[in-house]
Amino acid sequence: MTKKGWFDAEGFYAALDAARLARGLNWKQVAAGSGVSASTLTRMAQGKRPDVDGLAALCAWSGLNADEFVRSEGEDRTAAEPLAMISTYLRSDRNLSPESAAALEEVIKITYERLRQKD
Repeated sequence: MTKKGWFDAEGFYAALDAARLARGLNWKQVAAGSGVSASTLTRMAQGKRPDVDGLAALCAWSGLNADEFVRSEGEDRTAAEPLAMISTYLRSDRNLSPESAAALEEVIKITYERLRQKD
């Protein structure tokens, strides 16, 4: 099976290390500040990938964007679908409860499908 996309764990770890050094911290402090275990950081140093919650916590702590470390064959990545982007924005809106975001998402999906021009 051909690998179409993958996460550059080594590149992410190097960027995370640069953020750590810029803040003058050791890895134990990174673990405490980000909420990930020290063992997760040790595994990452050995080339392993963090789990999705660990990745999210490290991105939040460091300010790094995980999307910057997604690679694909030929770097010709497909653009995100508009509905996927809308869903992401709604679910990250702090003014909306999760239930409200889901309700708005459903209304937008139904309306979009109804109004979308078919080729």
